[in-house]
Amino acid sequence: MSSYVEDRIALQDVMLKYAAAVDEKDYEGYRVLFTDDVHVIGLTPDDFHGMEAFFPWWKNAIDQYDSTQHKFSPMLAEIDGDYARTRNDLQALHYPKGDAETTVTLWGTYKTDMQRVDGEWKICRHELIRRGMKIGK
Repeated sequence: MSSYVEDRIALQDVMLKYAAAVDEKDYEGYRVLFTDDVHVIGLTPDDFHGMEAFFPWWKNAIDQYDSTQHKFSPMLAEIDGDYARTRNDLQALHYPKGDAETTVTLWGTYKTDMQRVDGEWKICRHELIRRGMKIGK
């Protein structure tokens, strides 16, 4: 059984790995952060149910950018045994492919639920709440 502090660090690490995997286009590293039946909300008008539906959309979306940088606030977390509800504010910079002058900046909040699977925390529900977006040259 993990301690509360160990769980908090492990939960934060999932989101830090999330940001690193997106920014480094580490497709497999990203994929393993989620449960197979993940529910993804707010990235598009329609929800995604399961990694088989979500992952191809995500890979195509991230491949539209030469590079990105995702920065998260400190995490809020409520832990109940093998289930946790987390909240991170984010700022994400996106640089479209072939356009060195444009920056797309997204501000938002991730409300991410995680469950412990075989001793590891995995994302089982992932919701983006958009706070603002700016496209600049």
